[in-house]
Amino acid sequence: MARRLVVSLLAAIAALGVTTAPAQAAVDFTGTVALNNCSGSVVRLPNSTAADKALVLTNGHCVNLMKAGEVVVDRTLPRARTFELLNGSGGRITTLSSTKLVYATMTGTDAAFYRLDQTYGQIQQSGSRALELSASHPVAKTDIRVVSGYWKRIYSCQVDGFVYQLKEADWTWRDSLRYTSSCNTIGGTSGSPIIDNASGKVVGVNNTGNESGARCTMNNPCEVDAAGKVTVRKGINYGQQTFDFVACFGPGTTLNLALPGCKVAKP
Repeated sequence: MARRLVVSLLAAIAALGVTTAPAQAAVDFTGTVALNNCSGSVVRLPNSTAADKALVLTNGHCVNLMKAGEVVVDRTLPRARTFELLNGSGGRITTLSSTKLVYATMTGTDAAFYRLDQTYGQIQQSGSRALELSASHPVAKTDIRVVSGYWKRIYSCQVDGFVYQLKEADWTWRDSLRYTSSCNTIGGTSGSPIIDNASGKVVGVNNTGNESGARCTMNNPCEVDAAGKVTVRKGINYGQQTFDFVACFGPGTTLNLALPGCKVAKP
């Protein structure tokens, strides 16, 4: 997982002009953003309006390597965090900014939401749009795209299945989404939206993968089933589902962890 926090060497390689494979589906880079160390996306709830301040979805570990059990809610940032908004072909449109970390955790899931200074309407006027969060649990064999704003690369694969518990070092994530092998994500893809290729909706956020075949260690998550059996899948990558968050936001992209159906980790 920590490997997903891209290092300067990778950035230097990108600067030399190393390119990646083109998108193979209708899903493109619209609504995605590049952070200084990760990927992300501008997302909306099913009932969001043009006047609402927009949200950016990324990983909790793209905020920092949080302790197990740590949950951050409604934190004002000492200085703005910026996000490069991309158009459909991966070109930069504008820089978005946020001074509010709405939610972040690495407990149960690995997700973070920033509230932007810009509204959904302003993002629409800039020539882009937000991606809608799906309110439904995804299903196995669904065609998905993992879209990295950092690398401007789109990975194409399917949902291979779901993991009862995914353990990596001190962290445990529940009901994680396992990719088929063609989504061989790399450093810098952390926080990329997982997009259902048919609906165009976001069903998860990319976060980790087993690099060397080690068991339950940093950068080598293991799968644990309901009976406690541990399985290691070297070279396989994972994401965290996001449908649970839909029930946690009220009008105006206001987070309310007390809402019925909101099951994410609480402080």
